[in-house]
Amino acid sequence: MKNIGVLTSGGDAPGMNACVRAVVRYALEKDMRVYGIYRGYEGLIGGDIKPLERGSVSDIIQRGGTILKTARCKEFETLAGMKKAAYNMKVFGVDGLVVIGGDGSFKGAKELFDNFGVPSVGIPGTIDNDLAYTDYTLGFDTAVNTVLSAINNLRDTMTSHDLANIVEVMGRHCGDIALFAGLAGGAEIILIPEKKVDLEDICEKIRENRVKGKLSNIIVLAEGAGNAEEIQKTIEQETGIQIRTTRLGHIQRGGTPSMADRILGARLGVKAVDLLYEDHEKKVNKVVGIKNNKIVAEDYETALKATSKGHEDLYTIASILCK
Repeated sequence: MKNIGVLTSGGDAPGMNACVRAVVRYALEKDMRVYGIYRGYEGLIGGDIKPLERGSVSDIIQRGGTILKTARCKEFETLAGMKKAAYNMKVFGVDGLVVIGGDGSFKGAKELFDNFGVPSVGIPGTIDNDLAYTDYTLGFDTAVNTVLSAINNLRDTMTSHDLANIVEVMGRHCGDIALFAGLAGGAEIILIPEKKVDLEDICEKIRENRVKGKLSNIIVLAEGAGNAEEIQKTIEQETGIQIRTTRLGHIQRGGTPSMADRILGARLGVKAVDLLYEDHEKKVNKVVGIKNNKIVAEDYETALKATSKGHEDLYTIASILCK
């Protein structure tokens, strides 16, 4: 395969630019042509496709977001939309795709292959770390460090006023951001969707901390684990301790990507290009990821069916250390 396209789809994630840079420069080194597809599948349907050269990706490795832009495209969920996308690939001479995004982006790429035979390689770009086939997704490390910085700042002011703070973080149905940031930040309580939230247990723990002389508490709440306002109201009524809430929101998606995400983006991008370059029959239909620090490739179907990583060991450690 000699002509490939690269797009970013779904929510942006730090490290996407580093990954795009790696895809473009490594592919050019192998005498491949690379086309940037802007605004994800929306751009593929609309023909917003431009050739990329080495200079096109200069000075982007340190930037968050994505220079290719991103969007969610309802039209692509239809056969008619996918047909337009496949047609535009033929018009521009694009033989295969590198798709950087989350599970929705992967499902779209799989459908494009199943219905129109478009080969692609998916790269997991999402801060949520909610793709179980890979240990880490692109952007997760940076997002966790952003949350950790916020926890550190909040700890100072909460301790000064003897207050507690519920820090709500992103993650949809996956609690990895909350778990990793909570453990690293020394949170007293970590609430994640994978574990049942017992408000009475939370209140009892806060009462115990008060007896020990600890009047400030950091509670890290994954967005899929409960409602911050309801939890705040219950804790205040049951313990008499004032609670503040901080919803970090989209600040977690932005910012300069960490060293880990830059290197992961480069490794995943190179692997994706290799798979497409070696695909002489145009039948590649895979995703790449990292397992035990090794870059791996899986079929889309296998990857999307993978069950949750769990991290039971980290949750146990956090439960012990926060006492």
